[in-house]
Amino acid sequence: MKKGKLFGVGIGPGDKELITLKAVNTIKNADVIAIPDSLSGKNRAYEIIKEYIYEKEIIFIPMPMVKDKEHLKASHESGAELIINYLDKGRNTAFATLGDPSVYSTYMYIHRIVESKGYDVEMIAGVTSFCASAARLNISLCDGAEPLIIIPANYEDNKKLLNLSGNKVLMKSGRKIAKVKQEIDECCLTDKTYMVENCGMEEEKIYKDFSKAADESSYFSLIIVKG
Repeated sequence: MKKGKLFGVGIGPGDKELITLKAVNTIKNADVIAIPDSLSGKNRAYEIIKEYIYEKEIIFIPMPMVKDKEHLKASHESGAELIINYLDKGRNTAFATLGDPSVYSTYMYIHRIVESKGYDVEMIAGVTSFCASAARLNISLCDGAEPLIIIPANYEDNKKLLNLSGNKVLMKSGRKIAKVKQEIDECCLTDKTYMVENCGMEEEKIYKDFSKAADESSYFSLIIVKG
């Protein structure tokens, strides 16, 4: 029996209209839909694609939001094995991931494990949260020869990167907002900083005055620093 193929499908940041046609077609043509489950309430990925997966077999892959590396590794391995069970039956599986699968995506851990075991894998590009946020702010991310630096907000030395030439994106900033605000202020960049919380979702908030951003925000908070 021919084995199934795993597709890592970027479904955009949250706005249902920002999912690409290729992503929709890949999801519709798949035999099985895999959706990451952070075990922390509302499933945003499911909400984005639910209209395309009627009568599809759906599996939820536990992806707990913890820092323990052994716990995470075990979760990734068990998730990959669950998907492999379907691939072995010849069933193509689409794994829906927020944003783009190549940018800080939990999907990539599954992708690497499945690929290392000899299965076919393919990534479907999606609209990133930082591109969508820049559009909501009506600003550019980079012009001309300007560099663009993408930083996870939990990076230990944000100030070092904030002081580099170019524009910066700080992703998944919610739990670190107070720390990041202080670092940005110390770099004298507050007046050049913007934030979008829950981009494209019902609870979206836009801060063109970064000083007014709350010290505690959603996990899906993204900061753009110009200059």
